[in-house]
Amino acid sequence: MTVTRCTIAFIALCLAGTVSAQAPSQLSESAKRVVGSWEFSNADRDRTCMATLKGEPGPAGLKIEFDANCANLFSIVKEIAGWRFPENDLLYFVDARGRSLVEFSEVEDGIFEAPTPGVGVLFLQNPAAAPAPAKSAAQVAGNWTLKRGDGAVLCQIVLTETALKDGFALKLAPGCDASVARLGFTQWRLDREELVLVPARGAPWRFESLDEKTWGQLPESDNRVTLVRR
Repeated sequence: MTVTRCTIAFIALCLAGTVSAQAPSQLSESAKRVVGSWEFSNADRDRTCMATLKGEPGPAGLKIEFDANCANLFSIVKEIAGWRFPENDLLYFVDARGRSLVEFSEVEDGIFEAPTPGVGVLFLQNPAAAPAPAKSAAQVAGNWTLKRGDGAVLCQIVLTETALKDGFALKLAPGCDASVARLGFTQWRLDREELVLVPARGAPWRFESLDEKTWGQLPESDNRVTLVRR
């Protein structure tokens, strides 16, 4: 009976030693640098949430916490149980068994990128340095005025939320300048951070956001056409 108790005690000590060996005794310099809250997103940044990398040991690697909505935006979050960042290595998100699910490399200071099979490219970035999220179609839809650089009105247009095959329906008001009317714009779409007006004839017009109510045509010119919200 004594032997059995000793054997059990020995096994218990061994298991405790194994768990202790798996849990990092101290953070690497790389890991210390990323402890804190990060924006977790896809490449287009139309799906974003917050991931908090903690410095305490967890069930697998170091503890990680996600916003409640993260799992709805990224199904892979349901499998992530921890993280690790060995010195001079990749930043890993791991499952409960310690297997790598997402492998981030630092592409810029404070921005990590992870091409992930079956998911796409995922990003971690410092929320203070992250650009504003891309506008949605609902935010951009509405009544707009096309103007030349000298302020002359070219056309009144309506960007609708009526979905078409490659974008949304666009309506031109009567009396548009000939330079706009002859192109016959029929639809619009958002392409990453650009607004695109698609004509029936000719090349699309592309715009960049200048402020909440103004988009400027690309490429920039001395007599730049702007799209101004009414």
